[in-house]
Amino acid sequence: MLIVEHGDNPAADEPNNGRKPARRKDKGGVTFDVLAIIAALVLVVIGLANLWAVDGFEFAARQAAIAAAGVVLLAAFWRFRGALLTALGWVTYLGAVVLLAVVHVAGETFNGATRWIGIGDFTFQPSELAKLGVLLVLAAVLGSQRPSWQRFALGVGLAVVPITFTALQPDLSTTMLLLVLTVSMLIIGRIPARIILPLFAGVIVVAPLVVGSLRPYQLQRLGSFLVGSHESPTGAGWAVRQAHIAVGSGSLFGRSGDPLSGLFAQYLPEKETDLALASVVGQFGLVAGGVVIIAAIVLVWRLALASRVPRSPHGALVAGGLAILIGVEIVVSVGGNLGLLPLAGVPFPLLSFGGTALLVHLAALGVALGVRRQGARRRLWTMPGWRNRRPRLMRTIALASSALLVLFGLYGWNLQMTRGPELAAAGHEQMTRCIRLPAPRGAITDRHGAPLAVSASTAENAIDQVLAVPALVRSRPDDVAKLASLIGQPVDAVRTTLDNAPATTLSLPLADVPRAAGDAVTAAGITGVIVVPQGRRSYPTGALLGPVLGFAGIATPTDIQRWPDLPAGEIVGRAGLEQQYDSVLRGVNGRQCVYVSPPGIPVAMGERVEPVRGADLRLSLDLGLQERLSAGLVNALRGQRKSHVGAALAMDPRNGQILALASAPSYDNNVYGPPIDVAGVQAAAKAPGHPMLEHATQAALPPGSTFKLVVAAAQMVNPVIPPEKVIPTGGSYTLGGHTFGNWKPMGPMDLVQSIAWSNDVYFYKLANALGPEPIIDAAHALGVGKRTGIDLPGESPGYIGTPESVAANGGTWYGGSTVILGIGQGYLTVTPLQNALFTAGVATGQIVTPRLGLATGTNGGIFTTLPTPAPTPVPFSDKLGPVRDGMRAVVTGGTGTGLSGLPFPVGAKTGTAQDGSLSDVHYDNWLSAAAPMPDPRIVMTAVVQGPGSGGNNVKSLIADGLRYFHDNEARVMSTDPMQDPASGK
Repeated sequence: MLIVEHGDNPAADEPNNGRKPARRKDKGGVTFDVLAIIAALVLVVIGLANLWAVDGFEFAARQAAIAAAGVVLLAAFWRFRGALLTALGWVTYLGAVVLLAVVHVAGETFNGATRWIGIGDFTFQPSELAKLGVLLVLAAVLGSQRPSWQRFALGVGLAVVPITFTALQPDLSTTMLLLVLTVSMLIIGRIPARIILPLFAGVIVVAPLVVGSLRPYQLQRLGSFLVGSHESPTGAGWAVRQAHIAVGSGSLFGRSGDPLSGLFAQYLPEKETDLALASVVGQFGLVAGGVVIIAAIVLVWRLALASRVPRSPHGALVAGGLAILIGVEIVVSVGGNLGLLPLAGVPFPLLSFGGTALLVHLAALGVALGVRRQGARRRLWTMPGWRNRRPRLMRTIALASSALLVLFGLYGWNLQMTRGPELAAAGHEQMTRCIRLPAPRGAITDRHGAPLAVSASTAENAIDQVLAVPALVRSRPDDVAKLASLIGQPVDAVRTTLDNAPATTLSLPLADVPRAAGDAVTAAGITGVIVVPQGRRSYPTGALLGPVLGFAGIATPTDIQRWPDLPAGEIVGRAGLEQQYDSVLRGVNGRQCVYVSPPGIPVAMGERVEPVRGADLRLSLDLGLQERLSAGLVNALRGQRKSHVGAALAMDPRNGQILALASAPSYDNNVYGPPIDVAGVQAAAKAPGHPMLEHATQAALPPGSTFKLVVAAAQMVNPVIPPEKVIPTGGSYTLGGHTFGNWKPMGPMDLVQSIAWSNDVYFYKLANALGPEPIIDAAHALGVGKRTGIDLPGESPGYIGTPESVAANGGTWYGGSTVILGIGQGYLTVTPLQNALFTAGVATGQIVTPRLGLATGTNGGIFTTLPTPAPTPVPFSDKLGPVRDGMRAVVTGGTGTGLSGLPFPVGAKTGTAQDGSLSDVHYDNWLSAAAPMPDPRIVMTAVVQGPGSGGNNVKSLIADGLRYFHDNEARVMSTDPMQDPASGK
């Protein structure tokens, strides 16, 4: 007997046996319907909000209209009669197959796939309808009473047709979903494993063929998943990276109120479809993403539970199959958004944009809820075996889907908590392009603040460059006209220049204008217009300090190797003090940032960071003394061969401060601009005498008799001839058959007298008696043969040979080599600065480190002294009394009496050196002096090439320099207050 039961109450003619009526497990079905519908509507509404946020109202309104139609379908199918369910399934299935066939004939193609049928402004995707058709027809077949093998064969046969059509489009994601749906329906439809397992084996065999048929963009997606989004150079890897940025930077409540939220959204590809969840988190925050996950879990669970209520296997399989389909779609979509699964192109059901998918999912939901509703209200008692044929594993599948979604949600939360700032910075960086605002270089001044090198950008006659961002300016005709007026150009010319520039142009030079005009452009505040001061360097003293100051210019490859972080076109110090103190003088560049769209087109002005001017460098030089020595040097070389060179310097022997450093010939470093005066640079490079060399530190010459101070010091350390002993000298000295001449015949002399008169024969005999080692050791102790450590690049170390080094270079050290070393010839060269250093070492008993840099600071601020190495005591200082007496005797009654008329006591040593680069009648004429003796405050050294007579007299040069120092010492040595970082004062 067949009994029909209404609800869960017994029929009126059935006995109750005194028991209370059984309570229905589901309270009327209404609660279920409300929860499922609310979950679905939450997904739809959040999806519409996402569309509105990223694409605007019109796009969202269109999807809303489709959603409204979908809700109508949901309501209609909710009330659909269960008896017509089979007919609905076949109609849907056959319609989908027909439309899939039409796609291959007249479909629209995108990304290499033909999936859509165009109908006016609307497109329809039949593969979405195929999901519902396959679901309904498989539910009908697998829910029938046929034997298992018949249900299996018929079900697989029916599923193969739409799967094949979809694979041929090709549509990888939908094909995969249809396969998963088919296999899942076979499992929950209780097809035995012995029948299903061969199907799995077939899938494994066919899988490589499927991979081989994938389109390039599909292979990119698969490849980026396998290697990781960061390592993958493919577009899919970039898409996952953008999804991470959206999730990581979305915070808890999104970018509400952020004016850049729309631009952020542009960088997220497929933000309406495949990456809709990432877009939701980016726009509305992690909380909104959590709501989406919860709604998805609720929907899957309610559909899974619904599969246990319908009164027929057919209806139960509809609900169970839909639960699996939606669950798989959600898991794959969420996993792809987070990079945990391949970005397979599976949209998030109900949330993602897509009219066909939205209609199909809402309709399918209506069918599932309809069959559940009918099962809850009118249960049909069938054979007892039916309750054992409910879809199996539904709770397990729902639980697994929920667990995965929870884990994915926790991963997203952890991504935001641990990498949120990093990802937000990456998102901001990728849409930002910055225009460099060069920092003005700091000034270089003498010790009193007199400008020696300044940035032209700080001068009143400075020139500014006007730049424009074409994409931001050309769309505003009024601003174009205003800009043209301000820079003094025709409006049409400016407009043409802007229009001809590519849309991605970041900065377009429009004009170079005087500072006043540049200030007017800045004051106008035209969006997209930038005024940048030109980076020209100006040297007010010209050739006076050309080789010392050096020059600044655009960084070369060598400079970039030295400073790898240099931006293109950066102005750096290229020579001299400009190079030595570049890190101090260069300052910190500013930037004017511009926000750009993904194609690189500027869309808005961004952050502006003003440049920080470089610090000023105060030198130890005194401009007045520098001018005096330079003028004397030029006069001494006037009338000589143009290839002759000279150098003069003044140094404080107490601390190494260089008070003047003159080099001739010199060059005017203004020719280096920038921009470079090419003709001027070429002329300087080709000029005789190497004007681009700083001769005081880079020209190593034979020191001649000035080196006798070093030989005399070696004698005091190794006294082979007592200094007070008078020995015969004469006009020559013969050793080994070779005769060495004196510069004039002389009588017997002691050490002091021999220094005073520069007696060559005395020093021949002394050197021969000492041997080379003591002389070389004393020379090393006094700084000969090594760089002094002055703060200038390219300093020459000079040279002093030893018997071993000469032999190593293929030469021979003869006895005569030692003899001539005694008068500063042979295997020996020194720079003028080294000569001054050993003169100071003998006169004071200490070796200092010469320094030009005195302090750094800002104009109007407190200057901080630069660190200076402490003086090093000469190890034999206490034995140098006779040598100092000899220096004094040079002036009082020897070869340097031209200095005797100075108003303070001077000690000195003259020298005339033969130089292989000069003719026989031309020499390196030296004079090195210290004053006032015995505690000198200045050492002055000069060398002039030439005959050494008449105007080519180095003595008058030094005498004039010392007299200037004496008369102006207080002013020369003074400087503005400075702070010593070591003492804190």
